[in-house]
Amino acid sequence: MPLDPTEFYRLVMGAADSEGRLPPSRMTGWEIFPFERDGLRVVRLAEPQLPEPPRHGEGGNTCRACGGEDSGIWSNDHWTLSVFDSTSGAPLVMMLQSREHFDLTDLPDDRAAEMGQLIVRIARAIEGLPHIARAHVSRWGDGGAHLHIFFFARPAGFPQLRGTCFALWDDLLPATPLDIRDADAAFVVAALNSP
Repeated sequence: MPLDPTEFYRLVMGAADSEGRLPPSRMTGWEIFPFERDGLRVVRLAEPQLPEPPRHGEGGNTCRACGGEDSGIWSNDHWTLSVFDSTSGAPLVMMLQSREHFDLTDLPDDRAAEMGQLIVRIARAIEGLPHIARAHVSRWGDGGAHLHIFFFARPAGFPQLRGTCFALWDDLLPATPLDIRDADAAFVVAALNSP
């Protein structure tokens, strides 16, 4: 039988110390972990909050992606691709969004097939940049109910930036110069526009 939220919380608290804190995880031992382990403390896990608060685009909350201006650098009838943030430490962070209000689990099959092909094409284009080693693709969806997929371009030559911690490194590294970021984004758009 699966753990309900209360049982999950009880399981976590059973592994916690006298202050209700978990010990640093296996992740802190990885060579890619961006923080020194000494002095690092894990925040306490808050008790379950049910029902969870609605995200943007559900429960009467306005969807930020719907009805807004098309700020993407590439689009077709069903999808928009944009450059995510001007303060990103990654050489390039892009976001693919559906034009219509769908989340991943209610995406129609034909749109899902298009999305899969677009993800591959975007990742290929990003990895086609000579200074990029990998295109990391992620979907979180906890902030908004409108489908959005992130692409993080990991720079070549920095194996320390590998893996799931790269999203943390993106917040820690200094911002990539906008002219370089925009040139990389233009390269991706040109690849998407070529047959």
